[in-house]
Amino acid sequence: MNIPYGPLLVVEDVPNVLELLELTLRFKGYPVVTARNGQEALEQIAKARPALVITDILMPTMDGYALAQRLRTDPQTRDIPIIFLSATYVSPEDKAFAIRLGAVRFIEKPIDTPDFLLTIAELLTQDLLEIPEPLGEREFYKGYRERLENKLRQKNTQITRTERLLTTLPPDQRAAFEALLQQAKDERDEIQGELDHIYQILDEFKRSQN
Repeated sequence: MNIPYGPLLVVEDVPNVLELLELTLRFKGYPVVTARNGQEALEQIAKARPALVITDILMPTMDGYALAQRLRTDPQTRDIPIIFLSATYVSPEDKAFAIRLGAVRFIEKPIDTPDFLLTIAELLTQDLLEIPEPLGEREFYKGYRERLENKLRQKNTQITRTERLLTTLPPDQRAAFEALLQQAKDERDEIQGELDHIYQILDEFKRSQN
């Protein structure tokens, strides 16, 4: 299968999900390169311009939203189509923000493989897609902050519910929920770290106006 303009770039920090996506696409004949976060994705793009970027949103170092904004504000990468994948950022507001950033598709996890492959094929055979103008830097960070604050509230609620449930379960049923609790705490800490960084940036904007 001849793919114009470069490989497909898959950006995902969970190793088994990354491997599954890569194998699925390679099995269909697509050339694939991978990255574990947005920063690695930018390094891959500098080496070879991809035909399409398929990226998770919640990732360390640089998440999918920040990656999309970087691509959209660079004239050299502005028109690369982006597909967002997420199991965490799936509210209507999350999806609307993704579209404002210029995503051409938003796919929820767990991924329906036939639908995923159909989406890839459609995008690669369409004429040049119309990409919206990139968000201004302040507008991006304000929208980004709102999404992170909302997700942090949801994670804290999930953690509280899981902790409460664990006190009622017999020992032989706790392991699975303890694993879920740890995952939720890790994701909460990741979101909080990114949110703290956004607060600093917005404070700098405010100080620069004074």
